[in-house]
Amino acid sequence: MSGTRWDPAQYERYKSYRDRPALDLMVQIPADIDPAEVWDLGCGTGEHAALLKRRHPGANVHGLDSSPEMLAEARRRPDAVEWVEADVATWAPEARPDLIFTNAALQWVPDHAELFPRMVRFLKPGGVFACQTPISYTAEWHVLLRETAAEGPWARKLEKVRGVRPVADPADYYGWLRPLCESVDVWSTTYLHVLEGEDPVVDWMLGTGLRPFLQALSSDDERQAFLDAYRARVSGAFPRRPEGTTLLPFPRLFLLCRRG
Repeated sequence: MSGTRWDPAQYERYKSYRDRPALDLMVQIPADIDPAEVWDLGCGTGEHAALLKRRHPGANVHGLDSSPEMLAEARRRPDAVEWVEADVATWAPEARPDLIFTNAALQWVPDHAELFPRMVRFLKPGGVFACQTPISYTAEWHVLLRETAAEGPWARKLEKVRGVRPVADPADYYGWLRPLCESVDVWSTTYLHVLEGEDPVVDWMLGTGLRPFLQALSSDDERQAFLDAYRARVSGAFPRRPEGTTLLPFPRLFLLCRRG
């Protein structure tokens, strides 16, 4: 999300879990595509843009993210990718892409009814739009986050913080994109993450959803008090199992369409 400061090290702590949906999406990209222009929107530390460059070595591959911290890590990679600091909500490519790939980014951007068709209209005929977005707005850990933000002495400071946005019904995405595409495939998967540690759900959220809320608070003491209140709610909703693990069921929406 534009304006949020991201911590690459914290984000990467659950790398295997965060990578799997991206790789599950990537293998669904049609094998017959031979792209000249490829964009990874919300590329983070750049791993998936680098993979796309290796998969399509003749393509111009661009990785876009709004976080300078994430892009600093991406630029350490040896792969010939152009790294672009910009907001995905206002992005418009100079050359029409053959492939737009975006993993776990568009849940921060509002108005999917306008956003997704606009993305597809950028594509060349036959181009592919491949998207994965967490269905996290209605997930219990985000509901508890909003409840924590709305109660307590920090409520006024946090009332305008923009967290993740709701994901529409799969049939809505199909309806928005089918008039523009020769094919539209929409599906969802719930990944059951087996987490370890004292407060793994809070630790997970420290890499993503908690960041805009914590950054809106003005002192370390206030941030710690907010975290403690959130941790108390989460521990009741996600108890540790007898063997010491905590289960986090994480639903995600996938979309793959080909421009007509």
